[in-house]
Amino acid sequence: MLKKYFLISAHVIFICMVFAFTPALQAQQVKKPMQPVNKAVQGKTVPDWNKKVRVSPRVFKTQTIGLTDVTISYSRPGVKGRKIWGGLVPYNKVWRAGANEATKLTFSTDVWIEGKKFPAGSYSFFIIPYEKKDWTIIFNKVADQWGAFEYNEAEDFARFSVKPQATNFQEWLTYNFTNMKVNEKGKNSAVLSLAWEKVRVPFTIEVNVN
Repeated sequence: MLKKYFLISAHVIFICMVFAFTPALQAQQVKKPMQPVNKAVQGKTVPDWNKKVRVSPRVFKTQTIGLTDVTISYSRPGVKGRKIWGGLVPYNKVWRAGANEATKLTFSTDVWIEGKKFPAGSYSFFIIPYEKKDWTIIFNKVADQWGAFEYNEAEDFARFSVKPQATNFQEWLTYNFTNMKVNEKGKNSAVLSLAWEKVRVPFTIEVNVN
């Protein structure tokens, strides 16, 4: 009988101790500080829309000429009170014709520029500005490049001389398709121009519709 009494008492004491310590354990769990976030892991989970804003916004522009889609991708630097030609953009040196990545042109079919046939595909686009003579425009076979840092003249597909033109002030560099010539059959064309500060650099893209 005595043994049974001691067993019952032990069970009662154990239950009381559990109830006594439970609030303290809960309080410790509430007050437990959050673990610091691993920055390396955190960086990998940042969504695309939360990346740093580019000071030279990127543009993707497509114009259909005849049955051909011509797409240009480039970044738009601003003048911001700076001297552009012969300053920010030096004369006599290859320039990416934009900012960040090299400007890129993509043709969905074969096209002709200055009488030269360009097979369908993508080309990086560069310009060499000069102070007192016509500028050189360059189409390079290495389509994806960062700036002109790895530009290789040996990879050029074509070079042409273009006369720069005066234009109204343009704060943000831009490319525009103008002077469209549309025909159901035969040649279709458009003039693609870079315009920045007070300079415009145009060239004509032609396609054939059979």
